[in-house]
Amino acid sequence: MLKINVNSLSERLALGVQRQAARAEGEVPSEQEVRDGLRVSLSELGKVRAAAKNDDIDEANLPDNIKEILKLIRALRQQIAEKQAELQALMAESGADPQLQQAKAEALRSELASLQGALSTAQAGLVQALKDQRLSDDQRMQAASLAMA
Repeated sequence: MLKINVNSLSERLALGVQRQAARAEGEVPSEQEVRDGLRVSLSELGKVRAAAKNDDIDEANLPDNIKEILKLIRALRQQIAEKQAELQALMAESGADPQLQQAKAEALRSELASLQGALSTAQAGLVQALKDQRLSDDQRMQAASLAMA
């Protein structure tokens, strides 16, 4: 059965209307207000999946160093996705000072570039670790599929 918390929805709706009215009057929300307005709720299934996000890696028949690289790759991909979402939210924000918005966007792009560089390094490390280890074809396939997941 689907449950909807009406109190929470009505509170967020009221805050959204207040923010829209404030923007119409020329007020610029602070960065913290923008972040507070962005919320993500996971379903029960999503919460279970988030808690078990590396269980498949832990259960894999792979050496520990390869498992750690795979976990690092997932963490970096998650961070990249979060920074991309922040950048999209920033670019969608209207009424902000264009120069400030541009500076924040450049900072986020710089962080994204660093994270993507770290991801490339981790992926290269995985390739090297796979070459160095004497793994079966099944283990190599398993590592490749975990790296893509």
